Amino acid sequence: MLVDIIYVRPRKNFFLYLKFEDGLTGVIHLETMLSFEGIFSPLKEWVYFCLVKVNPDLGTIVWPNGADIDPIVLYEEISNRKRKKNRFYARPEHNTLQ
Repeated sequence: MLVDIIYVRPRKNFFLYLKFEDGLTGVIHLETMLSFEGIFSPLKEWVYFCLVKVNPDLGTIVWPNGADIDPIVLYEEISNRKRKKNRFYARPEHNTLQ
């Protein structure tokens, strides 16, 4: 399932707030996802990192040098994290002596 990114806002410490066309929103920590090498090396600089934009033709985020990230990877990262966070864990009932 391909869902386009429709909004991006950079945040401190290499975080990005993303919104997808189906309404899913979340924050991604790119420092844990990228090695900042090759085409991604300019992103190490905060000013350059903040130049991120949504390319509506690609449906993903891009930087001026052409670096982009697959929207499916970003969508799965956010949706999986939300699924784990919302997972219900049943607590065992406590037996008390009477």
